[in-house]
Amino acid sequence: MKSRAFSMLAAGISVLAWPAVAPAQRAGGNDAAKPVAIASLLTQPSMNVFRRFTVDRAKVLEFYGDVLGLKALPPIGMPGGSQMSRFQVGTSEIKLTGSTPGRQDKSGAVRETTGLRVFTFFFPDEAALTARFVSHGLPAPAFKAREGGTRGAMVLDPDSQWVELVVAAGAPPETFSRLEVGLTVSDLEKSRAFYREFVGLEELPPVESAMLGVTKYPFRHGTMTVNVWSFGKGLPANTYTAGIQYVISDVEVVDAKAKAGGVTITTPLGKFGTGLRTIWLGDPDGITNYFAQLMRNTQAAPAQP
Repeated sequence: MKSRAFSMLAAGISVLAWPAVAPAQRAGGNDAAKPVAIASLLTQPSMNVFRRFTVDRAKVLEFYGDVLGLKALPPIGMPGGSQMSRFQVGTSEIKLTGSTPGRQDKSGAVRETTGLRVFTFFFPDEAALTARFVSHGLPAPAFKAREGGTRGAMVLDPDSQWVELVVAAGAPPETFSRLEVGLTVSDLEKSRAFYREFVGLEELPPVESAMLGVTKYPFRHGTMTVNVWSFGKGLPANTYTAGIQYVISDVEVVDAKAKAGGVTITTPLGKFGTGLRTIWLGDPDGITNYFAQLMRNTQAAPAQP
């Protein structure tokens, strides 16, 4: 068990216990003829998000931990001596690592670049959240009316990642365990087809965003929602700064489906450490969708005293 847990941590995979999801049947019976929905193989009731930053780590941890008030998880040592910092949001994790030295990736307004551009977090108390910003020397967020009877504000983290703060006063407790990410894409129909038909996320009705002045197309799995929107074609791309991580029970299904569907494979199916198999894909705009499977130890367990 110790080696399996180490392998999961080395790849930045949560070792929190989620309900098991059985691998899909790939042979035999009527199930063999049915296309496999990748989302049905996810082994946690959400997804995770990774973020690469260029500024001082202490500033990033202060923002996500002290200012936003997210729950810190134990950091993970990475190859080459680097470190991954983690924060928990419901059943999801925000995974933060330093970027390659000297690398400069396109930032700016949400409408200026394609990529994973927005993290959305939910809070019960606007005054308490504002007070934390001010006490850490940051400007008070400018909240305004938002869809769904909520209030929201757009702020930047210390490395210019957009963060949407949503205050839902009086909402049920599970509201504050939700995580949303927003993707600026160049072709709505291609991106919607990818997350609906390839990944198999549940597509929800479109929402008019008061914060961004655009129509959002939400795709949900458990406590996490991926919002897709577009400001047109021809924008520069940022495919490096942030992406989505899926923990899955059968990564070979992802590999086969990607090859059959012509999906871009950025890092081929392969082993990571002693107990993981992974594959990295790019969505139609090259935004990272990273799938990881924990490989079971097939050796018989020793007898217990």
